[in-house]
Amino acid sequence: KPQLVASNDRFCRFLEEYCPVVTETYYPTIWCWEGRVQTLLRPFITSRPQVQYRNELIKTPDGGQISLDWFDNNDSSYYPDASTRPTVLLLPGLTGTSKESYILHMIHQSETLGYRCVVFNNRGIAGEELLTPRTYCAANTEDLEAVIHHVHNLHPSAPFMAAGVSMGGMLLLNYLGKTGRDTPLMAAAIFSAGWNVFESIESLEKPLNWLLFNYYLTTCLQSSISRHRQMLEKLFDMDLVMKARTIREFDKQFTSVMFGYRSVDDYYEDASPCLKLKSVGIPVLCLNSVDDVFSPAHAIPVEAAKQNANVALVLTSCGGHIGFLEGIWPRKCTYMDRVFKQFVQAVFEHGNKIFSM
Repeated sequence: KPQLVASNDRFCRFLEEYCPVVTETYYPTIWCWEGRVQTLLRPFITSRPQVQYRNELIKTPDGGQISLDWFDNNDSSYYPDASTRPTVLLLPGLTGTSKESYILHMIHQSETLGYRCVVFNNRGIAGEELLTPRTYCAANTEDLEAVIHHVHNLHPSAPFMAAGVSMGGMLLLNYLGKTGRDTPLMAAAIFSAGWNVFESIESLEKPLNWLLFNYYLTTCLQSSISRHRQMLEKLFDMDLVMKARTIREFDKQFTSVMFGYRSVDDYYEDASPCLKLKSVGIPVLCLNSVDDVFSPAHAIPVEAAKQNANVALVLTSCGGHIGFLEGIWPRKCTYMDRVFKQFVQAVFEHGNKIFSM
């Protein structure tokens, strides 16, 4: 059974009644129970539901642009009135976009419930051009704030919540830690967030983890900026950035410089959500596996979560990073998908039970 960490008895009872999956025994796929195996295999095993998006480019105050992919769900029989149709904002991981299988599954789950989704693609990675020499990071929440207010202003009468995966979850937590209760979001769901960036990076630099994950992700980061080289060369030594062999080296030469940090350590401290958890002012459910090499078990802020009545942690013993595969042949729904579906439905349809906490 997962470990449910929450100081608020009312929040616990709410989850047990309306999101019972968090109290059920999770049976990982028996032939890939180890965390790294789950992490590696999920993108290849899970299906990719067909989703038709409507793209929208919005301008930012600094002259840049952000690509949003909308799934309007206009055929929703539960919520035929678009003005009041519940909306879920989805934040993918480090180099992820609206095309990731875990995002497609979240949209599929939302579609069955009648909800609308919008995917926040970080600058420059969803095919759109960079208009300014700026991309994104886990600590700077300006673009997320702009997107949240844009979506809320379009549908001010619609119930609104967000879900973030991996770095998307870190960004969402950092935003919530900054805004407290001053947000249009009713609640949030966080999956496989890296709570302490120093511990995450140290784990990913161990030889096997570097070979399996770190080097590959570094090349993905380099690939995501290489097509914008002409724009970025105005501010960066791109030859040096392209020589990075770890995420830390990439962040030292590129990310921390772009966002004005004195050092990569200063950036990592600012990007670590564990330091902001005490300030979260809306109900948040966070799912992590304790065998996730991206977020080591000892770095999960269990004690800090117990100090904030708005926070609930669900910790599984297996599942890896965005894995949570279950069943003999885990093509479709994962444990993570079921947590997402039940929690989103609980918030939108029974949320009044926790908002008076």
